Amino acid sequence: MDATSGTIADLVELGPDVTATRACFLLHIRPERLAEYVEVHQRVWPRMLDALRRHGWRNYTLFLREADGLVVGYFEADDVAAAQAAMGADPVNAEWQAEMAQFFVEGSVQEALLPYFRLPE
Repeated sequence: MDATSGTIADLVELGPDVTATRACFLLHIRPERLAEYVEVHQRVWPRMLDALRRHGWRNYTLFLREADGLVVGYFEADDVAAAQAAMGADPVNAEWQAEMAQFFVEGSVQEALLPYFRLPE
């Protein structure tokens, strides 16, 4: 396959040790609510933190571009899809997401990013 046919995902030559174990996503926070959103994340509920750990989320990190409220999230898990599904089914996550919904730009949805390069170790 070359760059003129197929999809970008078809060009990716990363193995499942990268693609199935790492996730990166974008969110958009309402600029006028940024400070409050960041403040809330300085005191994430202990039961939410426990749920993330229990469902295999590791190295979960959120990055913020303050100028426009763009959030980049990253995490690792043995199986990202399973870890996301487990969190999606956890009641504490539903509570947390309901609380966080007020901060998101209307119509904004979590957008997954495609991993396409990793520095070999």
